[in-house]
Amino acid sequence: MSDSSEPIFISYAGPDKEWAEWVAWHLQENGYRVELDRWHWRTGDDFVTKMSEALAQASAVVAVFSPRYFEAGRYTEEEWTSAIARRGRYVPLVVEPLEDGQLPAILAPRLRKDLHGLSEPDALKALLDAVRGPARPTRPPAFPGAAATPSAPPAPQGPQPPFPPRTGGGPAVWDVRDRRRNPHFTGREAVIDEVRGKLLAERHAAVQALRGTGGIGKTLVALEYAFRHAADYDLVWWVDAEQSEQVVARYAELAARVDVAKPEAGVEFNARYAMEYLRTRDRWLIILDNAEDPEQLRSWLPEGGGHVLITARNPAWSGIVPGLSLGVFSREESVAYLRGQLPALTDDQADALAEALGDLPLALAQAAGVMRGGIPADRYLELLRTNTAQLLGRSNLPDYPASLAATVTIAAERLEADHPGAVAVLRLAAFLGPEPIPTSWLVTARDSLASVPGDAEDIFWPESALTPLGRYGLAVVGSDVFQVHRLTQAVVREACSEAADSLQDDVAALLVAVEPGDPELPATWPLWASLAPHVSAALSSLSTRADARPTLLNIARYLVRSAQPHAAHSLAGTLHETWSELLGKDDPDTLRAAHMVTWGLDALAAHAEALPLVEDILERRRRVLGEDDNDTLSSAYDLAVTLSHLGRFEESYALHQKVHERRRAILGDDHPETLRAAYALAADLNLSGSPERAYAPLAEILELQRRSLGNDHLSTLDTAHELANVLYKLSRLHEAHLLVTDVLDRRRNVLGEDHPGTLRAYRGFGAVLTRLGRHDEARSVLADTLERQRRTLGSDHPDSLHTADSLGGTLNNLGRYAEAEQVLRDTRPRVQRTMGKGRRLYTMVTHNLAFALEGRGRKFEAQKLRASLPRKST
Repeated sequence: MSDSSEPIFISYAGPDKEWAEWVAWHLQENGYRVELDRWHWRTGDDFVTKMSEALAQASAVVAVFSPRYFEAGRYTEEEWTSAIARRGRYVPLVVEPLEDGQLPAILAPRLRKDLHGLSEPDALKALLDAVRGPARPTRPPAFPGAAATPSAPPAPQGPQPPFPPRTGGGPAVWDVRDRRRNPHFTGREAVIDEVRGKLLAERHAAVQALRGTGGIGKTLVALEYAFRHAADYDLVWWVDAEQSEQVVARYAELAARVDVAKPEAGVEFNARYAMEYLRTRDRWLIILDNAEDPEQLRSWLPEGGGHVLITARNPAWSGIVPGLSLGVFSREESVAYLRGQLPALTDDQADALAEALGDLPLALAQAAGVMRGGIPADRYLELLRTNTAQLLGRSNLPDYPASLAATVTIAAERLEADHPGAVAVLRLAAFLGPEPIPTSWLVTARDSLASVPGDAEDIFWPESALTPLGRYGLAVVGSDVFQVHRLTQAVVREACSEAADSLQDDVAALLVAVEPGDPELPATWPLWASLAPHVSAALSSLSTRADARPTLLNIARYLVRSAQPHAAHSLAGTLHETWSELLGKDDPDTLRAAHMVTWGLDALAAHAEALPLVEDILERRRRVLGEDDNDTLSSAYDLAVTLSHLGRFEESYALHQKVHERRRAILGDDHPETLRAAYALAADLNLSGSPERAYAPLAEILELQRRSLGNDHLSTLDTAHELANVLYKLSRLHEAHLLVTDVLDRRRNVLGEDHPGTLRAYRGFGAVLTRLGRHDEARSVLADTLERQRRTLGSDHPDSLHTADSLGGTLNNLGRYAEAEQVLRDTRPRVQRTMGKGRRLYTMVTHNLAFALEGRGRKFEAQKLRASLPRKST
């Protein structure tokens, strides 16, 4: 028994966890301390940190060698290299034969213990001998001339060793229909664990169904489960269950295999004899693969003390037996799979391929198979964009019976005769995005869809069309949405290319019919978020349709308001370019698209870049639409805002005055646009250094907006925030604190935590806390706000720079001068580069930095900094 206080660390690949647990159990039973991640590390722990600590403290590392241990991308490489580098004790246990050349050269000379092929007592003895090391015998060795008959120790309790199937402790009856174990199986560890746990949780005839669309990898998961857990069963039997007659025949074959068949009885009677045999036995596993008709197959679910594993596309199994839905790979699983298949791929290339293939296991396998033939990653991605269906039609994969293109085509053809409405919906969805599609859209737009046949009186539509798509694995169908994988879409689009024009007419009609409403209202944003990716997918055809233009412009407006400026700028730029050629540069819709381009630039703080475009739009609108047109006044307002951002407050104020006067004359004093223009006028007063003049008009505007628009309207919150800023500057701190707290709470509720408007409110809240002397609270708020602004907006965005300056000042107030200097030294050149030395923020940052230097005793440097400031700032 070991008396070491330092644990033994168990190093293993995920698929070999049964071996790792068996080793850990028996080492503990024999007095050793063990550290095994599955037993000792909690959810939420940092895996890399825990691994490093465990390796540093371990008295030895016991490594479970198998081909999977040396696969690229596994953390086992870090574990064995760290153990070797530390010159610690490293004990290799070989549990499965290694392939030639698989063992790294540095490990090749190390002595190893082979456990594979041994009985459990012999494997236990080999394990303990390996860990204890050689020892002098306690009694004389047997005389070499005599035969020795050692007695085997009793079998210990605890986890059983996961011996490979059909060797030693494997099943007595094993038939998986000549299916080979996939040597490249990766990912799905959590799925296999969950299946195993659920099967073990049932006492009798435990059944689990793996459900999912075609190409998701259901069959391979079931196969891997069978190989991995073969030692836990006495009988493993695979049934190809797509046709009910195949099921009966396979059960009859099982009856013959276990010697209960009667030749004269016939196939079905012998199948029932097999069912009766299973009912009286335990430790068996029946796999029903591709079991698509639960009504016919439920009578062929055996009873008894064994397990049934079903794979199916048909979601109807969920109402009959327990199970889980199998989705696409996680991105980490996809990258690990591709890197394992194609070691020359970089992580970025593997990520790009996984993104293009939608993380679909079958598509990833096909891509790896094609690329092994010599096609580089960049070339494959290009072909995937231009020749998707043809590329996916290629398949030389022995583990998959058909290519993805063939799988989709066969399923669609089977549906065509009996469910034409389902195929019509599938074709329509093929021209949308791969994101979820609300079922309610089909209801809303049904009368506008020429390509979708069906009985108008069918009260079960669209479920009557969607259910067959789910049953055939062509879509994932939920209670209120359905989704078609992007590669299935590509195959379907290729198949119906001749009808593409009429289908795109229906796509346009659908997307226009389901427009959610005013994108200025945050309550509509979730609906716009559902619509936006489908509009983007159909953009090339939508952008040329007159009836779709308002929807496209509203999408751009939604993207700006919901803080997605890059997407807004890109979409608006595409629309402006397309409509300039199609409609002319002075067309009102072309100018509206250009207007949205400037909104995107404003949200990106690219004000200097936006200025000439804003001026051009205003000039064109004045000429084409007139001075008092709503669009013209909107452009004048935008020009004033842009000038204000650039520090040209006098020009901005004068233009805001003109806009306000015209809005009042045309719309009246209380119209939302008039109030918005009045708000901008007062904000300019505050920015130009006259907060006392800004206070009264802002307070009046806020009261009017609260009455007419509501407390949570974005314009109301903008005014309230500006008024809180004015109160702060007037040293009315308790009033400022109450108002900015209310604004912060409302923006968090309406906009979310990371919206730029919410983060600006957080900065205002932190600034008020500083002035109230609550420096520690202020530091925490400002530091968190700065981190989120840098992540969402970038380090050079004016909002980030203002917050960094506020944080530096707060750190100074706390006497944390070194931290303040670090923040401000980073901020000052950013302000100079993006805004210029003449801006007030540059002066504020410089003064705060000088204060930090004085706090550190560097007064001469502080004086030089202050002396370098320009005399006037804006």
